[in-house]
Amino acid sequence: MIFIRSVIFAGWLYLMLGLSGLLCLPQTIASGGKSMAGGRMWARTTLFGLRWIVGARVVFKGMEHVPSGAAIIAGKHQSMLETIVPFIMFDRPAFVLKAELLEAPVLGWYAKALGMIPVEREAHASALKKLLRAARPARDEGRQIVIFPEGTRQEPGVSGDYKPGVAAIYRDLGVPCVPMALDTGRIWSAKGILRRPGVATIELLPPIPPGLSREEFMHTLEERVETRSQELLLATPGP
Repeated sequence: MIFIRSVIFAGWLYLMLGLSGLLCLPQTIASGGKSMAGGRMWARTTLFGLRWIVGARVVFKGMEHVPSGAAIIAGKHQSMLETIVPFIMFDRPAFVLKAELLEAPVLGWYAKALGMIPVEREAHASALKKLLRAARPARDEGRQIVIFPEGTRQEPGVSGDYKPGVAAIYRDLGVPCVPMALDTGRIWSAKGILRRPGVATIELLPPIPPGLSREEFMHTLEERVETRSQELLLATPGP
């Protein structure tokens, strides 16, 4: 039954991606790429489908830490879900995403129109320079820059290597960084289509102020995100 529901939900997820994209495209064009209506519609329909098809839901905590202006949101990465729900958590999120996703139909069109921030897989100096050049306009517009320092999804309880891009952005942009802990792996597999009933939590933690050294920042970020994510994973899911 879980597999059948997962297949149905996968169909729902991508159907809603296409419909959200097409229905909200005129508003996106009219706003000059500033409207997040398509992303918000997809996020809400995703949560709706999770609840009514899969029997899973998401609890949001720490929303008092949502920044009012430019900031970095650096999160744990266990599933595709946390790349969708920031559209309803923040005003105008700008995602740091793999450059090849810009070529994907619908998703890529919107990513370009909304000023998302592409990053190349290689962590060499030229890639970091391109990343910073793309991130500065988002900072100047007061947007929240969403980045997953591990670079790829990890199984629950596993800590991946934190890549240097997040430290480079933090140092260059001079804005606070809000850590984001989660246990979405409870309900959404890192790989494959399996989705399971249950309750997952996404929690924003107190911001890290700008100005720390690279070493102190990376240690603080990883310690906060990993510690709290593990606590969420081991705890009984919230009501």
